[in-house]
Amino acid sequence: MYRQDNLKENTMTETPKRSSFVTVLAWIFIALSGFGTFIGIVQNVLVQTVFLPAMERAQPTMPPGMPAISVFMFNHLGAIFLAFLLVSAFVLICSIGLLRRWNWARLCFAGIMLLGIVWSVGGVVMQFFMFSSMQSTMQQQLQDMPDAPDLSYFVMVIFVLSAVFSIGFSVLYGWIAKRLLSAPIAAEFRQKSLN
Repeated sequence: MYRQDNLKENTMTETPKRSSFVTVLAWIFIALSGFGTFIGIVQNVLVQTVFLPAMERAQPTMPPGMPAISVFMFNHLGAIFLAFLLVSAFVLICSIGLLRRWNWARLCFAGIMLLGIVWSVGGVVMQFFMFSSMQSTMQQQLQDMPDAPDLSYFVMVIFVLSAVFSIGFSVLYGWIAKRLLSAPIAAEFRQKSLN
């Protein structure tokens, strides 16, 4: 009787086996986000110390007819580069937490994957508006040339390829989020106190 109770207690306290899926995923994103964070630091230093002061001195103006998103990005360049750095650093922290099997990191990482889907789809929509504006501007500039090339096919091919990549990455991100939220993966994670 004692032996059976002891066996039950041992099997109940055993930690679940660590899946190679989580380990490989964590190491891939540690490498990618670590590199992204390093590049983000370098970019932010250059943008803040070289590029933005040069822009303030030159005071460039945007050409007429530019899409609103391009004007916004041009006017908020420093904040955009800083946002990319912060996102890369957050993904790096979550990747390390994922490797250490912290539950908050698993949930944050699944959220990052879902935001990645929104980002991919939003990027295609934004590209559509930017390409449409660029195509009409370039066509107006090329209309005076006798043998001006038709850029509509070129723009269409780029847009279709972007959409295919966006769908592919969205499916990948969705699959990763679904696996991270599944019961077997959740079982191997443990809550850690901040003490």
